[in-house]
Amino acid sequence: MHKLECSAMCAFGQNWSPSETVRLTARILAKQKTHPERTQSEKLLAVKEFESHLDKLDNEKRELIQNDIAALHHFYSKHLEYPDNAALVVLFAQVNCNGFTIEDEELSHLGSAIFPDVALMNHSCCPNVIVTYKGTLAEVRAVREIEPGEEVFTSYIDLLYPTEDRNDRLRDSYFFNCDCRECITKEKDKEKLEIRKLNDPPSAETVRDMIKYARNVIEEFRRAKHYKSPSELLEICELSLDKMGAVFEDSNVYMLHMMYQAMGVCLYVQDWEGALRYGQKIIRPYSKHYPSYSLNVASMWLKLGRLYMALENRTAGVKALKRAIAIMEVAHGKDHPYISEIKKELEDH
Repeated sequence: MHKLECSAMCAFGQNWSPSETVRLTARILAKQKTHPERTQSEKLLAVKEFESHLDKLDNEKRELIQNDIAALHHFYSKHLEYPDNAALVVLFAQVNCNGFTIEDEELSHLGSAIFPDVALMNHSCCPNVIVTYKGTLAEVRAVREIEPGEEVFTSYIDLLYPTEDRNDRLRDSYFFNCDCRECITKEKDKEKLEIRKLNDPPSAETVRDMIKYARNVIEEFRRAKHYKSPSELLEICELSLDKMGAVFEDSNVYMLHMMYQAMGVCLYVQDWEGALRYGQKIIRPYSKHYPSYSLNVASMWLKLGRLYMALENRTAGVKALKRAIAIMEVAHGKDHPYISEIKKELEDH
């Protein structure tokens, strides 16, 4: 695998820029060529058996796949043998539906991968297992008691958001609606969309308009990250928080989303005090909105702990890091290197 990418990278130099999906697909093709038999990670399900949902792809998604195929040919043409275009369309569709995002202990993006046997698990917004990573391995751990014969469910998406938003994401990326208990009852939606308590409560129309604004500004910010400066990004966050704050409580998930983005910008520019202020507002609602043993909650406690330590508030730092460890010992396992690293941070301080 190293030789495949090294040769191509050397050939293109600074112009080497295939997407993660293209790189992952190139590795799959190379692996299938050199190891046509099933691999260790395909004991239950082979990559070739992945669901592609080809019949559900709209024109936009098909065009994106064709762009990926063009990039694959452009960057790897001298180093790979390809199947025909139709087979490549299927493979890219399979990768898009079955790929995993690899993240570190603070949920910073590291890369993408496929784990065929792990991909067998179905989705639920009330998952009973969690998937974490150790080197090149994916590990699956229960986060609650699972009865014999009970189906094992993981979550494919970020579970912070209300039912409608979660199912929009599931339909767009995985082509199904979730029928788990939480999606049927919508029991957490009211808390997740909490409205500010005012003497003159906002009308239903005002709330609907603000939810629409929130969804639009989240998408605007996602695009802006590619071309705007940190100060401009922080301004988008602050202006949107001011506007939404006239209707939404701070614990509303759309407020939390933009606070999280603002915290990320503060961390990027090393404004530790600013990052800490946002993190302190986020952590309690996160703990309420996310399922037990959520990696999102663990990573927020971890960020807060490290910020407290950097700002010489050791008491608060130790408390926050221990909260992170308590979740991570269940999600990652007590022997995971991340936990050893955090415990060492505690000892060093």
